[in-house]
Amino acid sequence: MRMVPVPEVARYVEELQRDGITALKGAFPRELVETLREDMMREFAAARERPGGAVGRGPQRWYVETHPQTFRGFAALASHPWFVAMCEAVLGPRYEIVEIGFDVPLQGAKFQPWHRDFPSTPESYVERRITSLAFNVTGVDVTPDMGPLEVAPGTQWDDGREWKHQMFPPESEWPRFAAKAVRKYPRAGDMSCRSALTIHRGTEHPSPVPRPVLVIGVDAPGAGHAALHDVMVTREYHDALPEVVRRHLVCRVVDELVPIVQKHQIEGLVMAGRA
Repeated sequence: MRMVPVPEVARYVEELQRDGITALKGAFPRELVETLREDMMREFAAARERPGGAVGRGPQRWYVETHPQTFRGFAALASHPWFVAMCEAVLGPRYEIVEIGFDVPLQGAKFQPWHRDFPSTPESYVERRITSLAFNVTGVDVTPDMGPLEVAPGTQWDDGREWKHQMFPPESEWPRFAAKAVRKYPRAGDMSCRSALTIHRGTEHPSPVPRPVLVIGVDAPGAGHAALHDVMVTREYHDALPEVVRRHLVCRVVDELVPIVQKHQIEGLVMAGRA
């Protein structure tokens, strides 16, 4: 896998600080991403069969939180030099991997309302410090008809305390985000890194091809998002993880995996369907 020199990491961190999102093109071989896509779609089918397994994020759009060992490539993703370097540079050497899941929009998914993933904190809107990152790995080459992610660069620093749930800006502010919006078209093998506070939305998805995308949530110590999740691994899997992954993974070590009951609901997206 590609090594990342320190000066190059600085360039990505600068882009993240400015835009709220950055990405490494061609981070992984397409063969690894194909297994990732297969694993996501298998788990998506299983999650839809159990109550609360797949949480709605709008019409024909779901989120599934699951176990690291569900994905054959998880250790490779979380030990990638760029992933590690970005986490250390932005969140510090004691960063915490707190969430593993995936989004799946299907044909018929609509525009989501503009939103962020969590309420902001003074560390961000006053100190301009990023305390939580979301890494995404697409399972497919994203095309314009696959509901690409739309991001409003630089909005990770917006205060947002007056917004609904401190996450959903009012419609009167939507033109401001739309004016600066950028649609992202990652290809299989790319990995992106964004602040969870950057204002974004999924767009319309007329394609019959699903667009699964893996999400790895990472916190700085004390950010507190681990309380919203319940990552589990078996003892054998935990012992076999690379040390650089094992020491950062916040998880329960169990004898037997059970389905995760998702605690992080984004209420404003469940029934969202307006452009």
